[in-house]
Amino acid sequence: MATLSTRLFITASLGVVLFAGNGMAAEPADVEKFVNARIEIGEMMTNYFKGGESYGSGQRPSPEKMKEMGDDINAKLSALLSKRGLTVEEYRARSKDVFADEAAVNGYLAAHPDLKTRYDALPLGRMGGGGGSTGRGY
Repeated sequence: MATLSTRLFITASLGVVLFAGNGMAAEPADVEKFVNARIEIGEMMTNYFKGGESYGSGQRPSPEKMKEMGDDINAKLSALLSKRGLTVEEYRARSKDVFADEAAVNGYLAAHPDLKTRYDALPLGRMGGGGGSTGRGY
């Protein structure tokens, strides 16, 4: 039978191992990949919906048109992310964690003023879910 101190040590050790990933900083290569992807996605979505042209006459699209638009956006998104070696699923699953490391993201953007300008120009709305703490939903 283990002593109380042994059990506490084991519990504390397991806690450190199980939760170590939550406090770790994002890898610089991931920050670069995801920040650039977010910029490109945001610009793509902004252009896609610019002026409401994709909606037609200003009315809400039919369910068929909505499905068609969703399929078109997903195809464009897949193509854009594949250039960065990412899938839509991987981007959605990992982007929240990468963007949660605000110091790494801000550091990368500070080192690339041209990208920072593009990043800051993205709409703050949540266009379709997902995003990190910036409020940008892509």
